[in-house]
Amino acid sequence: MVDDHAILRDGIRALLSVHDDIEIVGEASEGKEAIEKVQELVPDVVIMDIAMPGMDG
Repeated sequence: MVDDHAILRDGIRALLSVHDDIEIVGEASEGKEAIEKVQELVPDVVIMDIAMPGMDG
């Protein structure tokens, strides 16, 4: 999950936590960090903000 607003990441995490078949394997607060985490963790799905400082989703 990638978003520059921690409160939004917290909210999405809370919404998804009720689903036993969904696991959040990583979080990032900006695009470059997200690329590194995706390469490291190889998630099935990435939830990403499309408007972030530096590098957009």
